[in-house]
Amino acid sequence: MKMQVIDQSGKKETEIEFPETIFAQKYNFDLVHQLVTTYIHNSHPITKAQKNRSAVRGGGRKPWKQKGTGRARAGTIRSPLWRSGGVTFAHIYKPSRKKKVNKKMYRTAMKSIFSRLAKEERLVLVTDLSISKPPKTSQVKNLLSKLKTQRAVFVLPENDHDLEKASKNLYQAEVQTLNSLNPAALINAEKVILTPKTLASLTEILST
Repeated sequence: MKMQVIDQSGKKETEIEFPETIFAQKYNFDLVHQLVTTYIHNSHPITKAQKNRSAVRGGGRKPWKQKGTGRARAGTIRSPLWRSGGVTFAHIYKPSRKKKVNKKMYRTAMKSIFSRLAKEERLVLVTDLSISKPPKTSQVKNLLSKLKTQRAVFVLPENDHDLEKASKNLYQAEVQTLNSLNPAALINAEKVILTPKTLASLTEILST
């Protein structure tokens, strides 16, 4: 299976061949769905917490006797009816278990995603993704326009702080590394942009 390699201006440079065992797989919808839902579940911070009436400090003593005062009965000053009382239906923090996808399932799902991208011609190979210093947002915007795409994900073998900084303010551009691929972003992207070096590393990762 062959694919064109272009430069940053969009001109064809060479052709590169990549293995059909990785980029020509049948799309496994169920497995991809499981991978995406697992990724989204694990990305939630789970830090939200409130206190119910039993968790708020104080309020152990009955504020006044049950009868004879003329006031409404009260058992604690930490009732939800009171100022500085507990929350009625408090969201109590419970450390949830992270979902897991084993390595074989992960590799098969990623092969399905990249095969679909290659089949739909949404996979773009660019000779080099480095940008000149100082990094500017306009450089990434120009790159996207030359590659004829509105929304793209750049996949790199390792962190490129200049490209990350230049694309930080663009909602239509996202930079990812092979160690932290976001399957949901790959599926939703109009184009997924790689370099030949990234492609070689990706092939090695998905082949093992």
